[in-house]
Amino acid sequence: MPPVPSRSSAQAACFVRGAVAAGLGLGSLAVLVTVLWISSPYPDSGPGGALRVAAGLWLLAHGAELVRYDTLSGVPAPVGLTPMLLAVVPVWLAHRTARDALEPRGGRPQPSAWVVWWGVAGGYAVVGAVALLYAYGGPLPAGVLSTVLHLPVVAAAGAAGGVWTANGRPLGPLPDWVPEGVRKAVVRSRFRVALRAAGAGTAVLLGGGAVVALVSLVWHAGAAQGAFLRLAGVWSGQFALVLLMLALAPNVAVWGAAYGLGPGFALGAGATVTPLGVAGAPALPHFPLLAAVPAGAGTTPAAWATLAVPVAAAAAVAWCTVRTAAPPFAVREEAWTARETALAAALAGVGCAVAMAVLAVPAGGPLGAGALSEFGPVWWRTGGAALVWTVALGVPGALALRAWRLRDRTPRAWGGTTTLPSDAVEEEETGAAKRGWWRRADETPWRRPEGPGSVADDVAGPYDGEADFFPVGDPAASTDVDWHDNGVLEVRGAAPEEEPGDGAPGDAADGAPAAPPPP
Repeated sequence: MPPVPSRSSAQAACFVRGAVAAGLGLGSLAVLVTVLWISSPYPDSGPGGALRVAAGLWLLAHGAELVRYDTLSGVPAPVGLTPMLLAVVPVWLAHRTARDALEPRGGRPQPSAWVVWWGVAGGYAVVGAVALLYAYGGPLPAGVLSTVLHLPVVAAAGAAGGVWTANGRPLGPLPDWVPEGVRKAVVRSRFRVALRAAGAGTAVLLGGGAVVALVSLVWHAGAAQGAFLRLAGVWSGQFALVLLMLALAPNVAVWGAAYGLGPGFALGAGATVTPLGVAGAPALPHFPLLAAVPAGAGTTPAAWATLAVPVAAAAAVAWCTVRTAAPPFAVREEAWTARETALAAALAGVGCAVAMAVLAVPAGGPLGAGALSEFGPVWWRTGGAALVWTVALGVPGALALRAWRLRDRTPRAWGGTTTLPSDAVEEEETGAAKRGWWRRADETPWRRPEGPGSVADDVAGPYDGEADFFPVGDPAASTDVDWHDNGVLEVRGAAPEEEPGDGAPGDAADGAPAAPPPP
């Protein structure tokens, strides 16, 4: 029987896993930078400088701020704009490593979740410290304080996500230090519905922002192409510039979402771009993506059209909430109350606002000193605008959709005459009657009574006792009725029921044959 591994050996194995995950991300970026350095006709430094640049870029992907000392003014210029697509790689590596560490392998006992989390995050952080020291002598070293504040957080968040995924993505229980009301609310189904609705609203905001940015880039294609050719004249530089633009694509989507929400984004110190126009003097570097920024001090119809982005996000929040709160054809007793629906939609709006505020933090940052010290959306303005839009429109929209789905679908009858929509009596080309708007597949089938001018049709719905619809096979369906072409069902009344043996014509007790049942 193989020996049971101790806690220290399991933690050491997880530590090695975390170091390997960090090395994979750093190594892949180093290979890419080295290839670009080899293909460049004008290399500025040797292979050691290229590797130090790769280490600095890897730290930048974690949110660390780089410092550029080689400036025309001689003043060090910070570079803190994180390419968000590049940041996906370290998070995914830490997530996958922690998830794989908890998978059963060959019958060996699994380490605990805390051991995996500490080991993976610790190993990852050690490699980050080595990369920080190595990049310090290069042209783009990373700030020590910025690296300490960002890299361990990214590693810990990725490892926590992997541990959570390996345990089946549970939503509780939370630690005991969390208030009891919060711990109970998290495990409720309404909280999960609000999370899904918040995710849908955030996805719509980001997708709409990407569409806004793409349309603006196509509209300013000439200026963007000119900036592209001025920055790179050879194929290696153009390839590197294309990769940088792809890495910044999620940033541009967040910028477009902030623009559609209203607060806009900063283009330098004291300059802001909003749908109302451009305030201040933007400091625009020669970059293709920045060439698509709207210009002018007045509003245009295209700028007002971007307000459709937050409206669509609020509609997504409302629809995803009511999808569970009041499903189609649900009865009022099964659906959530109006208060519960409103609270879930409001909670989804809060979640969407928090997500947009968090995404706005890495989407912007400084590109230099002075006028280039502020670029991108402000996190609290973007989150506040998302909160106002999704709650102000999402909650009423959810309530309205709930009321529409819970409306009364039963046909109404007055004094023996029932009026139904005209399409209920129309027939398709195949001869089968159309399905009415009141029909439900999960209810007992009913059928109209046979009568002169009537149309035979199976429908679904409760029998309201007015002799307009009868269960299939009910003898009362033979009631004398007239079904008119204009959709009006006229009921002339049914024969009164007689007791057996009272001498009524056709009674079986009197010797007369009983009336055959209706077909």
